[in-house]
Amino acid sequence: MGHLDHATFGWLTPVLSYAMACIGAALGLRCTVRALGATGRVRRNWLLTAASAIGTGIWTMHFVAMLGFGVSGTDIRYDVPLTVLSLLVAMVVVCAGVFAVGYGRDRTRALLLGGLTTGLGVASMHYLGMAAVRLHGDITYDPVRVGLSVLIAVVAATAALWAALHTTSPVAVTVASLVMGAAVSSMHYTGMFAVSVQVTPSGTALPGATAMQFIFPLAVGLGSYLFLTSAFVALSPTTGEREASASAQRHDERDAQPGERSGTGTRPARTA
Repeated sequence: MGHLDHATFGWLTPVLSYAMACIGAALGLRCTVRALGATGRVRRNWLLTAASAIGTGIWTMHFVAMLGFGVSGTDIRYDVPLTVLSLLVAMVVVCAGVFAVGYGRDRTRALLLGGLTTGLGVASMHYLGMAAVRLHGDITYDPVRVGLSVLIAVVAATAALWAALHTTSPVAVTVASLVMGAAVSSMHYTGMFAVSVQVTPSGTALPGATAMQFIFPLAVGLGSYLFLTSAFVALSPTTGEREASASAQRHDERDAQPGERSGTGTRPARTA
């Protein structure tokens, strides 16, 4: 049996992956708060941004953590199509959960359905990512720990959607995102601790790409997307700020109108 190392770079990959999960959760929560205060296409666009942020954060967290995954006695490669599929799964299922909450009339039912859908989708993303691993040997899983990881994913997703409905202040969103980052990381490492590898030494070349060839550039690109989107959301005005600005503009226009009428409505007196 090969020795598994989940942190070949020390604390770098666990800490960085946790940070990515927190950023994705914080951005997704802020976008959901904006969506719930909007209507029509604006709500839809904010929900799409929220789903892409949360899905990107979860996927990036998983594969940044996988950069530190190693097995003694074998190299590791990743199947590119399956890895990309895991990213698409993360996006689609998170989008379904976020839209269920954003448009659901019965908030409790929408929350439970969205949490279950999103949690199962996150777990599917994780194990699809693990199915993309190629090494010399066989990978097996402890079913109890797998079940626990799925349960953590469902609870974490439900808690994230609940936070999206009930947290509005920046401080509350920050605290919720830190908790969600910890929950997503816990799900990942619980799933990883369920893994056992029986190494079969071989001199044949493994198919697929190395982590540095494929996953690292993709994770950097998605991480950049999160940072740029965070800047956009931080700089864009909230619904309350737009309403306050419009109200102030209307007030200024009303104040200006009497003066304008008095200036244009009086005629100069005639001189003989």
